[in-house]
Amino acid sequence: MAALHTEALVLRVIEFGESDRIVHLLVPEFGRLGAIARGARRSVRRFPGTLDLFHHLRVQVERPRSASASLARLDSAALIRGFPGLRGGAVRFALGCYLVELLDRLAPEAAAPRDAHRLFAFALSALEQAAEAPLDPRLRPLLELRALDALGLRPELRRCVRCGGEPGAADGEARGSPSRGVVAFHVGEGGPVCERCAAGIEGCLPVQLGTLRALEGALRLPPQQQGRLVLGPRTLDEARTLLARFHRFHLGVELRSERVLDELLGYTPRPLRSASREIA
Repeated sequence: MAALHTEALVLRVIEFGESDRIVHLLVPEFGRLGAIARGARRSVRRFPGTLDLFHHLRVQVERPRSASASLARLDSAALIRGFPGLRGGAVRFALGCYLVELLDRLAPEAAAPRDAHRLFAFALSALEQAAEAPLDPRLRPLLELRALDALGLRPELRRCVRCGGEPGAADGEARGSPSRGVVAFHVGEGGPVCERCAAGIEGCLPVQLGTLRALEGALRLPPQQQGRLVLGPRTLDEARTLLARFHRFHLGVELRSERVLDELLGYTPRPLRSASREIA
């Protein structure tokens, strides 16, 4: 076993046997880590109420040297920060659960150190924003977008994923109009496709060009300044739909926390329409 003293974020906790817990942690050295905490439900000295969702910890972990061993051993954990604001209301708690479940599903187990540190910094920042930022309709999609970016899965937002051109520009000129600002977004290919490349493709999502530009601009802003973004009702609806479909494509399943969050926010994902009808 190799000893590791580091920070960690608790993503998931599973009761195991009579006194143990299995915890899924996010650590800044290499990403997601599964570990077993022996006697965690009995030992107040080694685990004084620390192994809970959202907790930012200082931990001592023994990593297995053999690749065949699936779990590390968590020897001790001390609380650095608990993000109490996430337990201040049902919506904030559901949003926090959604973020850690997303990370638990998509965070790599052997990321490059630079990528792992970036992902860990995002996770702490995102939980702080979910706990403290004003609860307005923009918060969830902007956090989702930042999560996809930190995971290295962000969608392409500017250029056609097939030919590299800028959707909407040449298309509109060819017909004598600016395409009414609507372009086709192909979830499976991860970005917009121009009208020429979209011909014959089924299942594209119609999205305003302005929605893609707004999301692109949001990524350039630090989290504390994202409240300045102005997103109209249609832009916000399209952003939520696009990001929900995009992350579900990568997950392959619906997260349990996602359905609860949708119900609390009163959000019903809109049905997929034909992009060809919107652009024509």
